[in-house]
Order: sequence, then C-alpha cells, then structure tokens
Amino acid sequence: MTTLLVIAKEPRPGRVKTRLTPPFTPEEAAALAEAALADTLDAVARTPARRRVLVLDGAPGSWLPPGFEVVRQCTGGLDERLAAAFAGCDGPALLIGMDTPQVTPELLTVDWADCDAYFGPAEDGGFWALGLSEPDPARLRGVPMSTPQTGAAQRARLTDLRVRDLPRLRDVDTVYDADLVAKAAPRGRFATALARLTPGAGR
Repeated sequence: MTTLLVIAKEPRPGRVKTRLTPPFTPEEAAALAEAALADTLDAVARTPARRRVLVLDGAPGSWLPPGFEVVRQCTGGLDERLAAAFAGCDGPALLIGMDTPQVTPELLTVDWADCDAYFGPAEDGGFWALGLSEPDPARLRGVPMSTPQTGAAQRARLTDLRVRDLPRLRDVDTVYDADLVAKAAPRGRFATALARLTPGAGR
C-alpha cells in the first residue's frame, strides 16, 4: 500500500498564508491555514494507506488527528525538503501539501499497477501532488520551486516513467483562490472558516 505524505507548516500567525494579509489579519490567515490543514489531514486519514506521515515545519497541535507519524522538515529549500520526505519512504509514496483542502480520499486512492508515478498539476503552474512507486529524492532536488514553471519542471523529471496525471486543482494562495476553493468544498472546515471571516467586516 501507499505511504501518504503531507508537507505542512504549523499554522502560526505571520508564518502561513501571508498573501491573504491584507485583507485578513495574520491571525485570521492562520485560522484559514489551520482549517485547510485540518481538511487535508481528514481526507488523508480517510484514505487507505500503509502509513500516514505529516512532514511538519513547527509543532503539531489539536488539529492533528490520530494515526499520523510526525516527521520534522529538514533544512534547505523546498526541493530539498520534499526530497527528504520521499527519502524516508521504502515503498510507493504520494505527497501532497496543505493548500488544497478540497482534496478527497477518492483523489488520493492510487493504483500502482502499470504506473510508476502520479502527478497532480496546480492552477498556478505548480503541483499539488506527486507520487513515486520507487521514491527517488534525486527526482526533486534542483527543481525550481514556487515559480509558474515549477510544475512543468517537475513533470519533466518524470518523462522516463509511466505517469498518471491527476486532476488539476487550485492551491489557496490568494483571496480569489480561497473563494473558489471554498465553493468547491462548501462543507469543509475551510469553507466554514472563510464564511466567518468576511474581508473588510468590522474594519
């Protein structure tokens, strides 16, 4: 079975979702990040898996459900941190981030028959999911992260593999993204938190 990896930051004010401030305060942006992370972890918890691992920058909180191993992120750039997450796996692994709270167990349930890799592109040019049947950190090291070309560069690292592409999803980076993601998953914690925090209200 698959190891499911979630790479995340502890949702602390001023450290997460800084592109949401303004219109939100750092505290409100952190609340939205916590809700997104909680939705993501809930989806992972409900997905069949060999292991569920949270690769965390920071400390776990009450938002962490049971059944997860917690591994501290290594130092270095994002490519090094993603590579290290895969290096800790000894079998098929699928990695996602905390910015797609609309993710579902159906999206995360992968079949490795006749498949070496999974790739989930993001609307902003990055990627929201990467799966490797044989985790090889070298496939991530050196990929330029957080650019409009990140997804294409990472996908190019997989050209010698049999790849299955997952649906394109939208990361929550901006208020515009947040609104669309909440509409895509209206019953989630993220949508509920966003509805409570109307930009400009009471300011």
